[in-house]
Amino acid sequence: MDNLDYVKKYLKNSLSVKERLSKSEDVLENIAKTAAILVQMYKNGKKVMIAGNGGSAADAQHIAAEFVSRFFFDRPGLPALALTTDTSMLTAIGNDYGFENIFARQLQAQSCEGDVFIGISTSGNSKNIVNAVKQCSELGVRSIVLCGESGLLRNMADIAIQVPSESTPHIQECHICIGHIICAIVEKTIFSEAESSV
Repeated sequence: MDNLDYVKKYLKNSLSVKERLSKSEDVLENIAKTAAILVQMYKNGKKVMIAGNGGSAADAQHIAAEFVSRFFFDRPGLPALALTTDTSMLTAIGNDYGFENIFARQLQAQSCEGDVFIGISTSGNSKNIVNAVKQCSELGVRSIVLCGESGLLRNMADIAIQVPSESTPHIQECHICIGHIICAIVEKTIFSEAESSV
């Protein structure tokens, strides 16, 4: 297979996952429900905290930045924290309490009742996300996970948005798309824009 054929095959496979995603009523309902939860959370003066590993850590930072900065239009920033960015904190907690607790410890220290945690894990089994979701239930923090079609997390969180695939890259591509959809809905709802661009 030459490079051009590979490009075509990759894009076809990626599109097929998004096509399945677009036809899954459960997934679509959970995306809409998540946006509604975040809108109410912001109206209550609370914040969202987001975490993941590797590419999902980058997605956590990306989504947090969309809330704090802007998405489709200028407006006040919305409070959002990526729990993946402070290397001193991550290495201190990892060294003292283990890598599996790097997010749970931050939630314990920095969350308030009524906040929302979004954990991103393509496998659905990332131990530090699993432990963070467990911590949420003790703190009065709502837990939402973005995952694939398998893994422990889909049955642990308050809401699981499951991408119908086992392919890590295609799951990640859908996760950032889902994050963008949620940001767009929250932004236009809170700031009463007639309709943002699609």
